[in-house]
Amino acid sequence: MLLDRYQEAARNLLKKVEDTQRGAIIEAGKLVADTIAAGGAVYLGAICHHIEYDLLYRGGGPIFYKRLDYKLDVDNPARERDRSSVDTGIEGLGMYALKASKALPGDVVVLSSVSGRTPKVVDLAWEAKKFGMKVIAFTSMEYARAVSPVHSSGKKFYEMADVVLDNCAPAAEAMLEVEGIEARYAAASGIASAYILWGMTSVAIEELLAKGITPGILKSANFPGGNDYNKTVVEPNYTKQGY
Repeated sequence: MLLDRYQEAARNLLKKVEDTQRGAIIEAGKLVADTIAAGGAVYLGAICHHIEYDLLYRGGGPIFYKRLDYKLDVDNPARERDRSSVDTGIEGLGMYALKASKALPGDVVVLSSVSGRTPKVVDLAWEAKKFGMKVIAFTSMEYARAVSPVHSSGKKFYEMADVVLDNCAPAAEAMLEVEGIEARYAAASGIASAYILWGMTSVAIEELLAKGITPGILKSANFPGGNDYNKTVVEPNYTKQGY
């Protein structure tokens, strides 16, 4: 059955993550903990089609992760014309976003591009480093090594990061060949990224506890008493302490 093939592929993927990424996961978790302990903040960009929401303000997750994203809305209802000769690159927009945010030098931002060539992500990583932030990059190294850089610096996404976490996805994402279907099936990066993100967080929590810092962990708002606990304990502590 395709179900069995998928489950085997998923198990093999997570085993590869365990075998190859343990050191990087520990390094990333320690960076998160050290940043929080020093009074800094940790931001999650869009991790592989929004896997980050598995950790943002939900039961069992830490309060110290905060979202960082931006968009530019332009109101211009003009007729369509040929703009193929116009440079529509967005390099530098990431710095505007950082200056308009609550970020400070020394903070950490976790960003993701499976291919390593998503222009908005690469731009934000580059500008974050210039701003004085630390960058943790989620990517597929197999994919990233197979494509050319898109940034004017000539650097690839993973070359801009302080810590690189390889989600071990194959180039072009999908894991399985299915007879009768031209495209490969079953994206790898989502399940691997969630696994890595929770692993990184586990290291961070343990490191903070070792430093004598008890990070706020949210309870499920739908479980009796959970919402009250979050509102009266976890959120006020985060406002005062940053964790």
